[in-house]
Amino acid sequence: MAETQSFAGSAGSHLSAEPTAGARMVLSMAKSPDNDVVAEKEGSGCVPEMTGNDVLSMARRIDKMLDRGEVSLSDLQAAVRRLRDDAFLRRATRLHRYPGGTSPSDTAERFSAVVRLVLANASGCAGPEQDGHSQSVSDPAEALGRFRSQVERTHFAAVFTAHPTFALANRVYAALAGYASAPEPLDSAPDFETHRRTAPPTLEEEFTLASEAILRGRDAIDDFVAGLLLAARDQWPDAWSRILPRPVIVTSWVGYDTDGRTDIGWWDTMRLRLRMKLFQLQRVRAQVMDAGVEAPILVSRLSRACYTVEAQIAACPKGSDPEATVEFSSLIVDRSADAIADPVVLADPFQDAIDAAPADATLKLAVARAGLFAHGMSAAHSHTRLNATQIHNVIRQRLRLTDDPADPAHRRALLSRINEALDIVTPVPVDFGALLVEQASAARLMMTIAQIVKHIDTVTPVRFLIAETESGYTLLAALWLAQHFGIAEKIEISPLFETREALLGGAQIIDEALRSPHWRAYLRATGRMALQFGYSDSGRYVGQLAATYLVERLRFKIVDLLRKWDLPDIEVILFDTHGESIGRGGHPFRLADRLDYLSPGHVRARFTEQGVKYREETAFQGGDGYLLFGAPELASASIATITEHVFEPARSLKDPVYDEPDFSSDFFSTIAEAMTGLVADRGYADLLGAFGPALIDKTGSRPAARQSEGRGATPRITHPGQLRAIPNNAILQQLGWCANTIQGLGSAARRHPETFDTFLEHSPRFHRALDFAAHALAHSDDQVLRSVIWLLDPGYWLDRATAELRPAQRERYLSVMHDLESLDFWADTQSMFRRIQADHLALRAAWPDAPVMAAPERLLHAIRITLIERIWVQATKVPFFMPRGNFTREVMMQRILCLEIPSVLRELEAVFPHGGDPLEFDFHEPAGPQNENSYSEEHEEIFLPMQAMFQTMREISIAISHSIGAFG
Repeated sequence: MAETQSFAGSAGSHLSAEPTAGARMVLSMAKSPDNDVVAEKEGSGCVPEMTGNDVLSMARRIDKMLDRGEVSLSDLQAAVRRLRDDAFLRRATRLHRYPGGTSPSDTAERFSAVVRLVLANASGCAGPEQDGHSQSVSDPAEALGRFRSQVERTHFAAVFTAHPTFALANRVYAALAGYASAPEPLDSAPDFETHRRTAPPTLEEEFTLASEAILRGRDAIDDFVAGLLLAARDQWPDAWSRILPRPVIVTSWVGYDTDGRTDIGWWDTMRLRLRMKLFQLQRVRAQVMDAGVEAPILVSRLSRACYTVEAQIAACPKGSDPEATVEFSSLIVDRSADAIADPVVLADPFQDAIDAAPADATLKLAVARAGLFAHGMSAAHSHTRLNATQIHNVIRQRLRLTDDPADPAHRRALLSRINEALDIVTPVPVDFGALLVEQASAARLMMTIAQIVKHIDTVTPVRFLIAETESGYTLLAALWLAQHFGIAEKIEISPLFETREALLGGAQIIDEALRSPHWRAYLRATGRMALQFGYSDSGRYVGQLAATYLVERLRFKIVDLLRKWDLPDIEVILFDTHGESIGRGGHPFRLADRLDYLSPGHVRARFTEQGVKYREETAFQGGDGYLLFGAPELASASIATITEHVFEPARSLKDPVYDEPDFSSDFFSTIAEAMTGLVADRGYADLLGAFGPALIDKTGSRPAARQSEGRGATPRITHPGQLRAIPNNAILQQLGWCANTIQGLGSAARRHPETFDTFLEHSPRFHRALDFAAHALAHSDDQVLRSVIWLLDPGYWLDRATAELRPAQRERYLSVMHDLESLDFWADTQSMFRRIQADHLALRAAWPDAPVMAAPERLLHAIRITLIERIWVQATKVPFFMPRGNFTREVMMQRILCLEIPSVLRELEAVFPHGGDPLEFDFHEPAGPQNENSYSEEHEEIFLPMQAMFQTMREISIAISHSIGAFG
């Protein structure tokens, strides 16, 4: 069963226990100055030419201690728990610092400072005017107008997403948030046997966790809004109560994102969207009642809406059941007025309550009203998402446009025909019956949105994100679909630029759409151009540093396109869907740096100088991202950092990255070329796919890779694109080499040494980018990576067999060697390693004081290498068995070498049944033997140790994730 305990749950009442003597012996290796000393040669199986690798040498020593009985597997597990707990404590400390500290008094002062800045901006005293002199505004009405123009427009949205990053048990997330929020650092970790989940998160669990984080974020935003309104009341006592601040909002796509997911039906989206509406109604009602005022009309209206929405949620079907859908439809359609579909319904009751309330209650009511009108009939705004291919499929079906949009030869004809279709499109009605029978996923999602904007919230637009957009045709096709269902002005169609092609050709994609008068008319009608930028995918294909540079250049071009097409009044929404870790684009050191890195002052200044309004949006991905809202103190500090970023004046500073654009372009292009070359390397796919997917637990509903759960051999990954981006990044971290962040930087430094030195000394922009490389290098080690590659080398096992004096053990090494030969990973991975090593040496030469991996983390990798080897050797002890379907001994070994241990052990349980406990009944005759046919010995000596070692390997993966600070 999936866990349901929230982040706010218990952090554990016991602290971590002292490690055993054997565990202390292992832990001492992280401090030993002679880690590269190899165990005695006699019977060690060590390979002389490998001993220069101290990670592999540590693994050999641990293996020898296990063989001698000096250390047991339980000792090793205790050592891993201690290393994991230490990493947990370091992570909690970093989390505390990340949003600028979590002291409530410090956060309150930060909010006050931002409010003072807003007032100063309103009065004209915050900074120089264009003539270089500050100009104070003496007219209170003008100052009020400037104040309202700042606070009544949304500048920033915190978006809660549900990417598969729920790597930790919920109680561990709760503990992390609790430790990070503590006034003083705690020096003992909670005593949890494991930090792993018991099962992947369900959709319901994702939604619950996201909702809790969102509501904490809403509380923090309310605190800031209260400060704004309190200051406004002092400045404009007669006008303040009609101000509706909404500078920062929260948004969610949890339950609405269907890209790559099959567990979200339209009924799930409707149900969860109604629950978000209920949260909003209950929240507002509680705020009104907490104000302690007599507002019977307002409270009665809110209560009736709550009861109605509760009934709608209860009636929501659980699947494609026509009868249940009819009942649901009657409640949604016939009782939409009772449920309140437009917050304006409450405008007059709210104002009446504020006007009649005593002075000490008006502020609470005004804050409640501001939150209602900022977020509409939901606790958070809504994002949906699907893939461009799904859009193309439905248009192919509806309009018979069968040409491939990816083929440039057909692009112009397709654009012409979709424009012709837009000329004559007429809306069709949508009801739940049509939704029930619709088969096309894109049409079904668009119809679901139609029902939401008709019956749940008629005012707040819904974002319609399209992944892998690589053509303007995709945007026009989505517009046709929206107009076909009559909701074009209620949705914000947004391309997601994440592939190399999309980042390089993003301006052309937008320009293709802008050439259509229908697209320009749509933008003018909605007033916004929404754009999304992906980091996980773009980073893994062109490298994180190059990807961010390409995103930045694309943003500059967007300003030019708006001027070219005479769209000066269009607001641009810039949504960055990075994650919390180095592999996904979130700055590793400070939230303030993360916001400035994703949206540098130079870029924001360019928009401001051109008079282009923009809104920034940033992702907080579950579950790591939810940690920044995992406790009230963290949520408040995170919102404080966001408000500081929003209202800090954007300035173009002197920076060689911008002053010398040609050199910058060459430098970052070199990084992209090097990373592109690595992705195309067959050995890179072999490295990722050999056993990488098995190192990580499943952390979401989307499959990480094409892992086999059946009886046949594992399908081989032939390209990184066969892995999803986040597991791809997570595997790299577990292999001890964050290639998607550092690959190519050495080549760029070698090719452009003067540019690298200049950037290093004089560029704040480059320094923020280099923080990624620094953090990546602190968790990357070429010896760890080389050890992994040696494990895959049949020659390594042959050398071990040659050095081994025990005949039985020698035969086991030879058996592993033969099975590895059939997988044939060695040659390509060796070649690939030379590519990586050459780039790494160039980087170390250019940046000699760059960080290195800490000894405890190296020890974790060494322990896991030991466990992998012992699992493989243990598998050679499995007795002969007849093939069971497609499950043969050869298939078993291939899958064990790929570390697919759980599924293999399930097969082996069927081949070698353990048997049950003896039956304690009297069957009226002498008892016969009940355990003679069981394979208890095989289970005790082979299968259970394999399972325990595998579980420990996965615990090591959690410890490494703690060290890095996030998953993926």
